[in-house]
Amino acid sequence: MSDTQTLHAAFAARIGAVLRALELEGALPPGASEAAVTVEPPRDPTHGDLATNAAMVLAKAAATNPRSLAEKIVEHLSREPAVAAAEIAGPGFINLRLADSVWLDELQAIAALGANYGRATTGAGRRVNVEYVSANPTGPMHMGHCRGAVVGDALATLLEFVGHPVTREYYINDAGAQVDVLARSAHLRYREALGETIGDIPEGLYPGDYLVPVGKTLAAQFGPRFVNAPESEWLPELRPIVVHAMMDMIRADLALLGIEHDEFASEAELQQAGKPAEAEAWMRAHDLVYDGVLEAPKGKTPDDWEPVELPLFRATRFGDDQDRPIRKSDGNWTYFGADLAYHMQKAATADELIDIWGADHAGTVKRIKAAVAALAQGEGRAIPFDVKLVQMVQLLRGGEPVKMSKRSGTFVTLADVVREVGKDVVRFTMLTRKPEAQMEFDFAKVVEASKDNPVFYVQYASARIHSTLRKAAAEGLGPDPAAIERLGAEELSLIKHAAQFPRLVEAAAAAREPHRIAFFLYDLAAALHAFWNAGNDAPEKRFIVAQDPALTGARLFLGQQIGQVIRNGLALLGVEAVEEM
Repeated sequence: MSDTQTLHAAFAARIGAVLRALELEGALPPGASEAAVTVEPPRDPTHGDLATNAAMVLAKAAATNPRSLAEKIVEHLSREPAVAAAEIAGPGFINLRLADSVWLDELQAIAALGANYGRATTGAGRRVNVEYVSANPTGPMHMGHCRGAVVGDALATLLEFVGHPVTREYYINDAGAQVDVLARSAHLRYREALGETIGDIPEGLYPGDYLVPVGKTLAAQFGPRFVNAPESEWLPELRPIVVHAMMDMIRADLALLGIEHDEFASEAELQQAGKPAEAEAWMRAHDLVYDGVLEAPKGKTPDDWEPVELPLFRATRFGDDQDRPIRKSDGNWTYFGADLAYHMQKAATADELIDIWGADHAGTVKRIKAAVAALAQGEGRAIPFDVKLVQMVQLLRGGEPVKMSKRSGTFVTLADVVREVGKDVVRFTMLTRKPEAQMEFDFAKVVEASKDNPVFYVQYASARIHSTLRKAAAEGLGPDPAAIERLGAEELSLIKHAAQFPRLVEAAAAAREPHRIAFFLYDLAAALHAFWNAGNDAPEKRFIVAQDPALTGARLFLGQQIGQVIRNGLALLGVEAVEEM
């Protein structure tokens, strides 16, 4: 087995070798498709360590019944030293029980690979652009942004771990009307900083106090120059300065979560560089954009709707329910027109695109997928594109909703939450549900020291292992890999659980679902705690058995490697494996 090959992949290769042997014997026709053959743990672990459907899949090609073919496969597998037993189940499934030596070898592999255990090459160097957060630069990060930020960052790390070069990207929406509103709001705070009493913030402007320091900075930079100047004079000059200040604030907020992006793409710069016009020209050259008139919106009458010829993208060719305008009637770009150009820009340096969006953007998914599909068709290459929708987070404190006021501009910022409960708690909690599922974040529960709190439960497993190793060292004992043959069935069960990690990593990366790692870690922690707790009632089952140094050394080595797997999994989530609590 190679350093990057999972135990399960190694046995899949062994079964492949058996199938080649059966071809040579004439029991299988050469070239029969094996695409549907699987080798994976059975749902019920009492059935064995691995199961394969090879006989079920290939029986028709072999012109025999599945059980008959299964008997031939089992005959070959039974000769394998690594296979303790091969049994036929039901209509032709094959269950394998592996030799204890296989699991002891895997324990040694964890120790040898250390932080690289679970790393894979399935990404094969394919470049992936992961765009996440991309919040409007109109204020500090809040918990509505937090979940997508963590999901995107963990996904990027997971993809890198399996061999993808990854670009972490943030798209700055700095060309819309909301940026003008931001600049006007900052101008008000600028006047306030110069001594003017501004009273209540007018309706339509951003009321948050986070703009007070921005106003002071503008006052220091410009003095009274823009106090009475017309908006046409100060708006173009203040807008990029205020956006820059907001992005500095956003970067600082994300840094509290351990998040850094490689690229910050500006919508304003995209438009200034003429990229949307270039995209339109390219689309027209490939017959993907035409000039046409949209149907009247539902509920409108000819009296209040005027047909206007617009440049329309042929979205219906690619599964959308209507063609989409890329410009407005006044000639300005639609949001979709700018997004289309932006995705063309990303695709120029990536083989695959992934966008992490809030669930409120669900209505845009179909059209942007159509645009990327059109781009792929026009360029004659595959451009896999996935949009992950992330539901909002409801903040609770002791089961009661945290009250916020949009009118006064008061809301719970991401920074507030991280400072109260810690980065690791926030990151792990965000991955304890599938992104598309609703989530509640209760300040009281996420710091609770109980099994019901996944963050605590996994961290406690890591701390328990380190505590045991420290205690053993104080008694002159330590991990002993030479003694691992002393490990019995209960210890082997723990190794089997940990050995699922490489396969789980590959599956989570392929599905673009980093939350699977959090789920796995919780289950592994539960297995570790159960093994530990057995020693409370039976001293001979403890990690440290004073009268048996060899068994103690073997169990300490086991605990050390379980800790390594937990550490590797937490690293993928951007969470520290604590050594004490």
